[in-house]
Amino acid sequence: MTIHNLYIFDRTGTCLHYSEWHRRRQAGIPKEEEFKLMFGMLFSLCSFVNKMSPTDMREGFVSFQTSRYRLHYLESPSGVRLVLNTDLGVSSARDALQHIYSNLFVELVVKNPLCPPRAPVQSELFRSRLDAFIRGLPFFAPRPS
Repeated sequence: MTIHNLYIFDRTGTCLHYSEWHRRRQAGIPKEEEFKLMFGMLFSLCSFVNKMSPTDMREGFVSFQTSRYRLHYLESPSGVRLVLNTDLGVSSARDALQHIYSNLFVELVVKNPLCPPRAPVQSELFRSRLDAFIRGLPFFAPRPS
């Protein structure tokens, strides 16, 4: 099991933070374009899931998988969206995303007066604590080739 990358978007689609760990293949396009494509896909997928659901969904869209990876998704009440891409061995990263949002992002970015709202995260403390948290997860280790 392994973790490939993490995106954090604000409600308007601005990528506030991006990290990667075991990403083996790059998209072949500039990062800004990749961020726009990822946010657009998430926006469309969430809208589609909400419209097609036969019941009122409390959680809404939480993940999807392809033949190669699983995308885990968390949207906060304030509209911050977290996306964690893992291999297929990780069945749920919901608790990890909730911890990243509540204990790292809110505490070290939102409550930090030196971090301007709706701007890419520049906090080195946030980056180092996030990296330590991700590396400490039981599903962090790279998958054997």
